[in-house]
This record gives sequence, C-alpha cells and structure tokens, in this order.
Amino acid sequence: MNCIFNYSLQALEDKLLSLNLKKYNAKQIFEWIYKKKIFDFKQMTNLAKNTREVLDKNFIFNLLTIVKVSSDKKKEAIKFLFKLYDGNYIETVVMQFNYGYSICISTQVGCNMGCKFCASGVNKKIRNLEPSEIVLQYLCAWQYLNKTKKINISNIVVMGIGEPFENYNNLIIALKTFINPFGLQIGQRHITVSTCGLVPKILHFAKDMPQVNLAISLHAANNNLRSSLMPINKVYNLNVLIETCKKYVKMTNRRLTFEYILLKNINDSQKDALALVKLLKPLLCYVNLIPYNETNLCNYSRSDKINNFFNILNKNRLLATIRLERGTKIDAACGQLRIKECQKKKF
Repeated sequence: MNCIFNYSLQALEDKLLSLNLKKYNAKQIFEWIYKKKIFDFKQMTNLAKNTREVLDKNFIFNLLTIVKVSSDKKKEAIKFLFKLYDGNYIETVVMQFNYGYSICISTQVGCNMGCKFCASGVNKKIRNLEPSEIVLQYLCAWQYLNKTKKINISNIVVMGIGEPFENYNNLIIALKTFINPFGLQIGQRHITVSTCGLVPKILHFAKDMPQVNLAISLHAANNNLRSSLMPINKVYNLNVLIETCKKYVKMTNRRLTFEYILLKNINDSQKDALALVKLLKPLLCYVNLIPYNETNLCNYSRSDKINNFFNILNKNRLLATIRLERGTKIDAACGQLRIKECQKKKF
C-alpha cells in the first residue's frame, strides 16, 4: 500500500480519481491530516463510509518511530532520532527563537557530499528519503511536542542530514505539502533550503520554488581551500557557483544566504574575510556566520575570531549575521546522534 504522506494534493486527487473516488475528497483528507493532525481514516467523519473503506485498503500512514529525544536545559533545542520503516535512522531538530519555533529537517539517510567538517558524511548515503519521510519529521515532532505544550512550528530549514538537491524531486513534493493552503500552510518565505552547491539544481529551484529561501554552504572564498573542505567544489568551482547565483538572483529577485562556518586557523583570518567580501559583494546576499559545533568525528576546532571576522565584513559593507546557537550540548551537529545509535546497533 502507498503511504498517504507521499502525495502532493494534485497527485492525491489523481490517485483518488483512479480509485473511483471524488476529486474533492483529496482536500478533505489533506485538511484532516495536516490541519487537524488526524492520522486515521476512520476518524475522518465528513467522508462517506465506503470512501473510508477504500482509503483503508489503499493507503497507510506509516509514521516515524521516535527512538530518542534530547533537549538542552532551557528546551531551546529539542533533537529527535527517528527510526524509519526499513530500520534506518534520521535526525530532526526543533529550535525555539524569539520569533517562534523552527524545525531543521533531513533529506537523506547519510550523505555523499563528504564535507570534511560535517558529521553527516561520516556514514555515506544509504538512500534518499521519501517525500513522506521528509514531511513526517515535521508532523511527528509537532505531535510529540504538543502532548505537553501547545506550540506552532512556523519555520522550516532543510539543513539536516543529506544534500537536499541530490533528492530534488522528493524535496519538491514535500515542499508543496508544506506550503499548500490545505496542507501545513507554511509561508514560503518561512522555509529555507540549503545546498552545498549542486549548480544545475539551483536554477531548477529558481523556477520551481522562487519564493522559498535558498542558502548556499560556502565556507571558503578561494577554490583551493574550498576544494579541500568540500569535494563538491572540484565539480562546480566557485567561478561556476557564483555565476549561477547571479542568475538565480536575476530570476527570482530574492536575496541569497551564504553560510560560512568558521574553523580555527583554517578559514577565519583577515585575509579570508576580505576575500569573502571581494567574492560576494556584487551579489544580492548576506552571510550567515556559523560557530562550529565541535565533534570528535571531525578534526576541526571552533574559531575564536568570529566577532573580528563579522566586523571586517560589516566594515566593508557586506551584510552579515552570526547564527544564534542552539543545541551545542545535545549532539545537535548533523549526524552525531544517528552515528551513535548506529554504532550501538552495529548498523
């Protein structure tokens, strides 16, 4: 049977018609699932009994299994380790900010991008997540948190385990459910997708989701350094990446975010900051400076020059922010909790 969460609204309408059901039933089902958070066809009381019986025979809900929940003392960061139907694990983090709650979602089991500073890539990619498994991270986290406290997760960042653009089609299906008025109805500008730089997909994304925010994981302003940190740069170097980013901005008229993790004595010097200014100043963008979340899985240290780096960028009129930290005490770096569980299970 098919997992109901794998369907966009339009795809579900088409599927229901093939089952001799009514097209409008799809909107009713979406509202039950995504607005009322009801995951049982029998409780969808405005559907005819025979309709519910057909749905029961053809669809399953297949929720994720919560293996572990970790949180910091202030509960500003809550990390979920989920088990999938095939025994694989993924991670999701819910963070509280002054504007509300944001959820960081994964798109793959493992990652093949091989960024040297990232725990996600320690275990290579096993498979892409299905659209349902992307959407269910939100729904299962919401369901767990609302048992004790009424909250609304209003922002989504697709920055968890995996490279979102390597799972592009499933990502787009999930995003359509997130933004659909009959679905979760998340504002498109409240969603950010992060890529390490899969250049062809950047322009596809500009066409498919022009109002959803795009973030580029940059982390270096010259090709030699970036290639040593991020193997993707050997395929799509900075010259190609920046030219594509210019096209993206022209197509969408949207400001890009460039993420820059500061690594001690690697990419945090005054020279690095000035090189970043030179590289990005012609673009409509801003830089999100990220304090490194240290892990024994990677041989890098947190920079102590983040404020100095920030000041150089601002002095040279390159807009920058320093990311507010959440979850540094709960293994919140991508992949840490999953790897620990896999090691316990010898998976």
